[in-house]
Amino acid sequence: MTAAAFAAPFVANSSVGFASPKSKLKHACIGVGGMGWHDLQKFMEHPDVEIVALCDVDANNLQRSAEALPDARTYSDWRELLEQERDRIDSVNVTVPDHNHFAIAYRAIQDGKHVYCQKPMCHDVAEVRKLTEASIEAGVITQLGTQHASGKGDRSAVQLIKNGAIGKVKHVYLCSNRPSAIETYRLPGPRPRQGQDVPSHLNWDLWIGTAPMRPYAPDIYHPTIWRSWQDFGTGWSGDIGCHIFDAVWKGLDLKAPKSVVAKVQESWQESAARNGDTWPQGDHITWMFPGNELTESDVLPVEWFDGEFYPPWEIQALFPEQPYPAESAMLIGTEGALLIPHKEMPVLLPEDKYTDYSPPKLEDRNHYHHFADACLGSEKTESHFAQSGPMTEAILLGTVAIRVPDTVLEWDAVNMRFPHHPEANKYLRRNYRKNWGVAGF
Repeated sequence: MTAAAFAAPFVANSSVGFASPKSKLKHACIGVGGMGWHDLQKFMEHPDVEIVALCDVDANNLQRSAEALPDARTYSDWRELLEQERDRIDSVNVTVPDHNHFAIAYRAIQDGKHVYCQKPMCHDVAEVRKLTEASIEAGVITQLGTQHASGKGDRSAVQLIKNGAIGKVKHVYLCSNRPSAIETYRLPGPRPRQGQDVPSHLNWDLWIGTAPMRPYAPDIYHPTIWRSWQDFGTGWSGDIGCHIFDAVWKGLDLKAPKSVVAKVQESWQESAARNGDTWPQGDHITWMFPGNELTESDVLPVEWFDGEFYPPWEIQALFPEQPYPAESAMLIGTEGALLIPHKEMPVLLPEDKYTDYSPPKLEDRNHYHHFADACLGSEKTESHFAQSGPMTEAILLGTVAIRVPDTVLEWDAVNMRFPHHPEANKYLRRNYRKNWGVAGF
């Protein structure tokens, strides 16, 4: 796949997303704590998936999963698992902190394994590009962990957009203003001045992986608060953005943006200790996408709001049943509007105009089982990397814009660079920790 493909919608050939029929899928779970435990349960429920190997850097997580699957082989190091299980597994799921997604998924794909990877696909834009290209070249089955993309709500929204239910789209507003998230998942920083002893059940060196070594500190990294830190996570927009953006991206057949700019939390922007280490607790990102036959003009603005930034009141007021859904997408069209509340069915607005409109009749799919079925020879997946990779790139361009706020960054997708902003280019790719480089990247 050429870099130019990312500047236009990618059309997969018939071999992408399909596998030769098999009777059983030999699967390995890499990361079995937190979301990994949830993913493990979902794969266990599939009658034709046999989980044969488990991996986690936390011995407590590994023990719990091993008790659920006593016949599975266990590992603390994913590199050892992929080496030892090379000829004994067909697929893996990667459910670990963002900074280690690429190294694991890329190695698995190089070995010809099918990959289910939690969102966002990778930590950096350059990683996403490489992983997408590798997956297409290898012809393996892939699925991004945007579970609700397989639900009837998001899939119905895609069809409504494509069918022109609201006419040509003029503007898109995305938001994630979950109140509990600021307190629970978005630490303001800075880090403690001194670390503490690593608990005996945690292999801290393996947890750090490709990131710079940091002293261990309880309650701010493992198991879930790592998203607050630039070393390990991609901020709230990088994480939840993959869910909220998905139906919009697919429905509008979007391609790489022309530009991106971000406004951020003022206290974060003014603190060097915070803006060099953590993600802000609120941001407002605006992408300008090339228009197409589904949009009103040749440029489509897409805005993202989270934390202390909210969609304009006049947009919220379009939804009569206040409060406005805290996590949702709103598309403004020439004939009406479409609200896509996260995890729920889309709503055509104004509702009295669409009383007689027949919505698509779809059934919910199990995102995990859809992946397993594809690996066993069924239809291609809903969120394969050729589809979700370019979307993830666009989302992560927003995280770059956060780090150089109030600056309109023009984007050259073909050459994967900001032509006029060298400061921003340095955030497209990290330098990995010594001895954690990835061969071929």
